[in-house]
Amino acid sequence: MSKLAGESESNLRKAFEEAEKNAPAIIFIDELDAIAPKREKTHGEVERRIVSQLLTLMDGLKQRAHVIVMAATNRPNSIDPALRRFGRFDREVDIGIPDATGRLEILQIHTKNMKLADDVDLEQVANETHGHVGADLAALCSEAALQAIREKMDLIDLEDETIDAEVMNSLAVTMDDFRWALSQSNPSALRETVVEVPQVTWEDIGGLEDVKRELQELMYVCACFVLLQYPVEHPDKFLKFGMTPSKGVLFYGPPGCGKTLLAKAIANECQANFISIKGPELLTMWFGESEANVREIFDKARQAAPCVLFFDELDSIAKAGGGNIGDGGGAADRVINQILTEMDGMSTKKNVFIIGATNRPDIIDPAILRPGRLDQLIYIPLPDEKSRVAILKANLR
Repeated sequence: MSKLAGESESNLRKAFEEAEKNAPAIIFIDELDAIAPKREKTHGEVERRIVSQLLTLMDGLKQRAHVIVMAATNRPNSIDPALRRFGRFDREVDIGIPDATGRLEILQIHTKNMKLADDVDLEQVANETHGHVGADLAALCSEAALQAIREKMDLIDLEDETIDAEVMNSLAVTMDDFRWALSQSNPSALRETVVEVPQVTWEDIGGLEDVKRELQELMYVCACFVLLQYPVEHPDKFLKFGMTPSKGVLFYGPPGCGKTLLAKAIANECQANFISIKGPELLTMWFGESEANVREIFDKARQAAPCVLFFDELDSIAKAGGGNIGDGGGAADRVINQILTEMDGMSTKKNVFIIGATNRPDIIDPAILRPGRLDQLIYIPLPDEKSRVAILKANLR
């Protein structure tokens, strides 16, 4: 890119000419979205000229020129559609976030030159690093190694040119070092969304014994066993019996009775990540942006799987048809339609469990309560005398 008129296009032409002279060759354009955004959405004349020049150059490549053009981007939908036509960038390869097996292989590569203690379980580290990409895992290993060195700093004399052999032999990265590095890491795939692993247990919730028992049965049978472990460990049996676990539950009851706390306890019991969204946070004044927010939240939840996705104040965005008074643009209706679409498209293998909470179940759109969506309704009542004593004990212990 250049501020001078015509220089950016000239640089692009020179790159293609150089590649043709040195054929066979590969032209690799990193961050393609920076130089080839959608022409109807860009205000700069330079970007439009570069897109036109790139299209001309790619169309001018002869099949026998032995020049391949490759590009990379993390925003494919921002690229001008003309570039994604046949004969240009017509083959798209999605390099997704690695799963647990991929993360284990990456960890093994980055730790092959490290001295690991006997207690290090890389498979466990891989299972706990949801949403981490290769660069995040490399940083995690480096941070764990640095932590191991910090613990031995008292034994190292920085003024000496060499480190004592005995100290060097005692240096080893332990599981505690990896756990410390994990506490400091912030996976890039989830950086824009607050994802937490709650520390709330059933004991932290006073009262609600019947509700907790019902949830434990539901989660252990449906989520912890079927949703999280069973498809991974026994996929053949899962498919054989055609088991379809519930995708979510709806908590309803008076405000302040512990609906959010229960959702966090479920995530903790299942060792899952927890994403909390308040309904009004999804609504914006810009057309189409509210639905994009919903898609992004579900994408983040899939990347953070196993994950509990909690929608607080669901009644603010999931009112029955015609109940959104004053919503002239229909944003709330479009949001609930997008949520329904995402829930219907959610595979059981994605390990995402959805929980909604409301104190107005009477105005909730019935479509969201159909089987296969939030089909389990659980009432969270006001605490009785016994429950109030349990709540006081839980908060004063």
